[in-house]
Amino acid sequence: MPPTDYAARIAVLHRELGIPGDYAQSRALTLQSEAEEAALVKVAQNEDGRAVRMIPPAAAGWRQMHLAATAVGVTLQPLSGFRSVTRQAKLIRTKIAAGQNLPTILSSIAAPGYSEHHTGRALDLGTPGEPSLVEGFAHTPAYAWLCAHAASHGFQLSYPRGNQHGIIYEPWHWYWAG
Repeated sequence: MPPTDYAARIAVLHRELGIPGDYAQSRALTLQSEAEEAALVKVAQNEDGRAVRMIPPAAAGWRQMHLAATAVGVTLQPLSGFRSVTRQAKLIRTKIAAGQNLPTILSSIAAPGYSEHHTGRALDLGTPGEPSLVEGFAHTPAYAWLCAHAASHGFQLSYPRGNQHGIIYEPWHWYWAG
């Protein structure tokens, strides 16, 4: 899909969801390209039985990082990888239907079109014995290892405390920048 068609699709979706027109500008977020699903590779299966998929170069970076962590006794579990724009919108619709307000939702999940998960380069990570997708992950040996070593495998923490994007602190969300 040409970029202008993609941007138009995202704008329509935002209007449908009630996302403000200045969302990207006010959050200092850039439109994220959606990876071709046919090009994605499976890197793991999460606890729900869903395939965790990434683009091939990011998957290779993940495999190297996973091996390095495993070699020193650190277990990293992929919880989520590629997420389509359609799935992102569905997550937001589900939260709205459950009674959550949009500003609260957008503090914990990027609007469709702006999630790094669309690119096939992002991973949400966990570790055995710890709750998933909670700030407490920051107090685990897995997180300490990621902070010390993820960059050498091309990964970076996307949403540190007080980030300019208005997204909550997500110690579990790592993006492969290459």
